[in-house]
Amino acid sequence: MGTVSLSDTWVYALRLPHDPRAARVARMTVRAALDGHGRHELLDTVELLACELVTNAYRHTGGPCSLRLTALDDGRLRVGVWDGDPRVPAPFAGPHGGRAVPAPPGAVGGRGLHLVQEYADSWGAWSLGDGEGGGLPGCGAGKLLWFETGSPGPRPTA
Repeated sequence: MGTVSLSDTWVYALRLPHDPRAARVARMTVRAALDGHGRHELLDTVELLACELVTNAYRHTGGPCSLRLTALDDGRLRVGVWDGDPRVPAPFAGPHGGRAVPAPPGAVGGRGLHLVQEYADSWGAWSLGDGEGGGLPGCGAGKLLWFETGSPGPRPTA
C-alpha cells in the first residue's frame, strides 16, 4: 500500500452574502483552513487582515464578496477579497508604497487598510471594471484586494 503525501499548496474559496455576519464566517473559515494545514504561525495575522477586507467589502458595497485563501509553494499565503465595486480604495489605488493614513484617535473606523499595510508582507489591488466578465471566474466586475504573508522558504513543520 502506498503512502499518501499531502500537498503544501491548496486553495479555499468562499462566497459570502452581503450580511453583517460575513466577517465572522470569514474568520471561522480562515481559522479552520490554517488549523487544518498546520499553519498556526500565520493564524492571527491572516484572521485579522482577512476580516478587515471582508468588513470593508460589506461596509462599502451592497452585494456579496468572495474570500480566497491560496497556499503558495514557497510557504507564503495569499489572501484575496473580491467585491462588486470597481473603485480601488486609496492607497491601494496608488503606486505600491503609498501608505494608508492612520485613523485619528477615537475614530470608529478607518484602520483596516492601514493594518493590512503594516502586517502583510505584500499587498495590492486590481480593478476588474464595472462591466461583466471582469476576469475572475464567478466574480464578474468589481475589484480584488489581496495580501500575502509568511516569508518565502520551507514550510514550517506542524
